[in-house]
Amino acid sequence: MPPVVVRQAGPDDLEVIVPLFDGYRQFYGQPSELDRVRAFLKQRLVQGDSALLIAEADRRALGFTQLYPSFSSVSMARIFILNDLFVVPEARRSGVARRLLEAAVRHAREAGAIRLTLSTAHTNTAAQALYASVGWERDADFSVYHYGLSR
Repeated sequence: MPPVVVRQAGPDDLEVIVPLFDGYRQFYGQPSELDRVRAFLKQRLVQGDSALLIAEADRRALGFTQLYPSFSSVSMARIFILNDLFVVPEARRSGVARRLLEAAVRHAREAGAIRLTLSTAHTNTAAQALYASVGWERDADFSVYHYGLSR
């Protein structure tokens, strides 16, 4: 595989990221909704309220990760939530996800964050193995709860 380059995406990268993000959503059982995906990502990129990192090789998009800034009240410091990580099926197990994780760590450090946090499906054992292999630790102290709000 040609060298993989990870860089922060900007508004000009919207059409490159749309199919990746749509594939990510489909991985989690959501229908393909290209127009909604495009609108959602455009808003993130234009407003700059997330950091989208894209992995490419030979000018071909292979994957992305999206980081949302937040804060820890207890630590009184910036943190990032790694909300999305996706690699196209044909590039999986080739180191692309690892490169995206490394870039996410670099981005968070450069922004002065003290922590990155992520969650993944209990059934996504391949991702869990990757996270553990690069030093991420499963939280043993807290349980995650969600409260759904209707739109």
